[in-house]
Amino acid sequence: MASHSVCVFCGSRPGRDPAYMADAEALGTALAARDWRLVYGAGDVGLMGAVARAAQAAGGETFGVIPVHLMQLEVGKVDLTRFIVTENMHERKKVMFMNCDAIALLPGGAGSLDEFFEVLTWAQLGLHRKAIVLLNTSGYWDPLLALVRHAVDQGFADASLLDLFTTADTVDGALERLAPTG
Repeated sequence: MASHSVCVFCGSRPGRDPAYMADAEALGTALAARDWRLVYGAGDVGLMGAVARAAQAAGGETFGVIPVHLMQLEVGKVDLTRFIVTENMHERKKVMFMNCDAIALLPGGAGSLDEFFEVLTWAQLGLHRKAIVLLNTSGYWDPLLALVRHAVDQGFADASLLDLFTTADTVDGALERLAPTG
């Protein structure tokens, strides 16, 4: 069994920039090369499918969690090392979070933003100290980073919020920040 598990939140679509898919594939391959388990949303589409297929191709352990209502839409990838079907999105996020040691956020849409803000809020409330790393491929997350800074600047969040996550412009940079500590 893998010694370290990384939850990857990312899009169920490929996005317009080919760099998004390339980074998803590189991350999946790198997780497997380090014997780190991939924990993700169990879809076989978009960046989700790319990261999982790459991890599998490199011999990595994969742990997927999908809500029953997304089995068809996200093409549930049933050939994973471990495949769990939940009743709803809330359970999906909880199971993914409880089965990881660190969290990576790749480009994605509303679902990825929801996942990021939930784990960020939990960190803000002191409920966990897991690393949260945004892989800022081609500057994708720059507007999000500006929004979080704006919330701090306008007094709606303490500056310590900015210390609860890190960013990386490359897969190697993300891996350094996702590595086990101590």
